[in-house]
Amino acid sequence: MPQLTTLTKSKAVRNTAIGIGVAVLVPVAVTFLAPYVRPAARSAVKAGLLAWEKGKEIAAEVGEVMDDLVAEVRDELREERERAMAEMHEPPERPSDEA
Repeated sequence: MPQLTTLTKSKAVRNTAIGIGVAVLVPVAVTFLAPYVRPAARSAVKAGLLAWEKGKEIAAEVGEVMDDLVAEVRDELREERERAMAEMHEPPERPSDEA
C-alpha cells in the first residue's frame, strides 16, 4: 500500500482531493452564508438601479442642453447668412457731391 507522503506528491490525487473538498464545502457555505449574502446582493442591485436611473436623468439633461445650444448656433448661422445675402444684394453706395 502506498505511503501517504507518496500519494500527496501525486498531482492527480491532490487535485482530486481538492475537488471533492470543494464539492462538499460549497453547498454548506452557500447554505450558511445565504441569509447574509442575499441582503447585500439586493443592496448592490438597488444601488446599481439608482445609479442607472440617475445616469439616465443626467444624460437627458445634457441632451436638452445640447439641443438648446445647437438651436442657438443654427439661429446665429441663419442670421449671419441672411445678413450676408442682404449685403450682397444692396446697391453700392455712391459718393456724395458735397465738395
